[in-house]
Formats: sequence, structure tokens, C-alpha cells
Amino acid sequence: MRVIFSCRRAVAIALAGAAFASPAFAQDKTAKIGVLNDMSSLYADIGGPNSVVAAKLAIADSGLEKKGWKIDLVVGDHQNKPDIGVNVARQWIDVDKVDMITDTPNSGVALAVSNLVKEKNIILMNSGGASADLTGKQCTPNTISMTYDTYMLAHGTGQALTKAGGNTWFFLTADYAFGAALERDTTAVVKANGGQVLGGVKHPLNTADFSSFLLQAQASKAKVIGLANAGGDTTNSIKQASEFGITAGGQKLAALLLFINDVHSLGLKVAQGLTFTESYYWDLNDNTRAFAKRFSEQAKNNAKPSMTQAGVYAAVLHYLKTLEAMGGNPHDGAKVVAKMKEIPADDTPFGKSIIRADGRRMVPAFLFEVKSPAESKAPWDYYKKIADISAEDAARPLADSECPLVKK
Repeated sequence: MRVIFSCRRAVAIALAGAAFASPAFAQDKTAKIGVLNDMSSLYADIGGPNSVVAAKLAIADSGLEKKGWKIDLVVGDHQNKPDIGVNVARQWIDVDKVDMITDTPNSGVALAVSNLVKEKNIILMNSGGASADLTGKQCTPNTISMTYDTYMLAHGTGQALTKAGGNTWFFLTADYAFGAALERDTTAVVKANGGQVLGGVKHPLNTADFSSFLLQAQASKAKVIGLANAGGDTTNSIKQASEFGITAGGQKLAALLLFINDVHSLGLKVAQGLTFTESYYWDLNDNTRAFAKRFSEQAKNNAKPSMTQAGVYAAVLHYLKTLEAMGGNPHDGAKVVAKMKEIPADDTPFGKSIIRADGRRMVPAFLFEVKSPAESKAPWDYYKKIADISAEDAARPLADSECPLVKK
């Protein structure tokens, strides 16, 4: 791999004096993609090695390698630390010449990497980072959010539970950018629908013991305990809430971000009745089932794809389709992102949809409830759909956007 890149640089230098740079790059049929996520900790199930499976499927489905393109894939573990994530991304960009980074579960990492890719003029196609600020006040011409955000989660789960009578809330919030954004956006929805927030407590990322936090939530007497966390933190808090008899006592847990991997880990006996919002579920329709079947055949533990893993597939596929439409890779991140906004994204997990000026892909969302053990008829048959949420309702209106790319 290093020899290939060294040769390419040598050729570029040799041709530089011939004013050949622009046409040469227009015909460059190479691309290098980096999957950056949590490979070993609390978000490994929703991203991790199986996000790499999704990326490989997308590369194969693009058909570019059969047309003579050279597509390379690199993988990195950000360990849920923004400084490590940025250092990995910087190495990829400066040394390995990566063109596009995808996945980035952990909003702190995603926001930091988004700033770096703007500086270096490559691309971030975020699937895992939830903060709506990525397409809001911290949007850039180089970043796209493909799958979901905290606005979608708040207006799905938060609004539904408040309207159903859960008009007092207490938050258990992961103490970093994602948790803060999710609590902020859900609080706004609760208040807009006539509810009130009685209090909240922040917990460190990757917490094992939630007892003190849950006791504070229980003492608040709030009708709804909002879990503004994800992955292992969500499953741990739900398990311990069940052990403490909190839900049996009448308080309802709002899993503001829940993935199918979390439900699989919890088991239906513990997870049943949880209400949550996602933009992808493997058993929605023939297309989602077809993708999930192919994914599971290659995935670790034959898992079904999470929403974020489906988003990695969609991101890589749309990126490669766009490069093909451009006739080659210009290695100009802002230019490629602008083209991606002109061409509708179209894939089996999410269907066909546009990417807005702020970088938000306009996918619909769905309000789900976890089935009881008796309702589940097969492995991974975990969800029942409660409501459809249009793409327009799932995304912050452009009229309210703080993104500097949006014309007022």
C-alpha cells in the first residue's frame, strides 16, 4: 500500500510542470476510506467490527472495483476520546491520504473530527455521532450526518411519552457532548408539550454502577426517567432500574437512544415495553430484510445491523456513487460533499432521500416499542412499530437552523 502511494506521488511530481494536475485528478480512480469508531468498549456493539462489515458490503455493491477503481479501507479505534480520535484521523489524512472518514459514534469525537476534516478539506460522513450540532451551529461544508440526531430522538420518543401523560421528567445524562445535546433537545420538547423537568444527574461515560443516580431519579417522583445515554450505559442503567424495582413502582424509563444490539443484550424480559426512536430496523420491509440477511451472514455473532451500521453502509455507498458520477476522485472534500448534496442518496436500508444544505440526510424515523417475550416469533424479532415520523418532522426545520451554510 505504501509503495502504491509513493509511486502515485512520484508520478504527480513528474507531471506537475505540465499543468496536468486538474485533469489528472479528475481521472483519479482511487479512494481511501477510514472507519473510525469504538472497537472495544461501550459502543462496540453498535459500531465496532460490524461497521467494517457494512463498509465492505458497500464497496462491493458500488461495483467500482470491477470497473478498475482502487478502493482502500482502514480502521481505527477512537476509544471514545476526542484527542485520540483526532490523532488517528490526522495520521490518516497526513500520512495515509484518507479521503473520507465514517461512523464516529461518540459526539465528542465526531465534533472534533468534523473540525479537522474541514481544516484538511476531506470528508466526514457521520453515522454514529448523535449531536444535532453537527448539522447545526457547528456544521461545515465537509460533514454529512446520514442517520439520526438528538433532535430526531427528542421529537420522537420525548414528544410521544410527554403527550401520553409522562409530563414530569428526570434525566440520567452521559457527561459529554452527546448527553448534553440529547438532554437539551428533549427538555425543549417536553416543555413545548406542557411537561416539566424536575431535575437530572450526570454520570461518567462507561459507568458500571448506576445505583446512586437511579436512587436520585426514583426520589424525584418524576413519571419519566429520561436516559440521555447510549450503548453499554443504557443497558446498564435499564438492568439496574429493573433490579431496583423502579419501573415496577410506576416510573417509566425513556430510552432516548436505544439500538437493537442493546435489546439483544438486555433480553426481552427486561427490555419489553421500552419506547424509542430509530431510522432503521432490519424487519421494516423487503429491502431492509434483504440487507440485514447479507450483513448478518458476515457479521460477528451473526448480528442484525444497528441503525449506525446501516448508516455506514449508506454513507460509503453514496460517497462512491458520487465519485463515479464525478468521473473520478478530485480529492477535494468540499467539492465532493457539494456533489453528494446534489445527488439523492439511494440504498436498501433507508431508501431514496436528499441531503440538505446543512448536511442532514432527510430520512424518516419510526417510533418503536420493544416486544414482550410472548410477542417475539423469531431471533431478533424485537420491535413493533408504533408510529411513522416523516423526514421533515425528524429533522430540525431549516428555518430554525443555526448552520451558517443555510441561507435565511
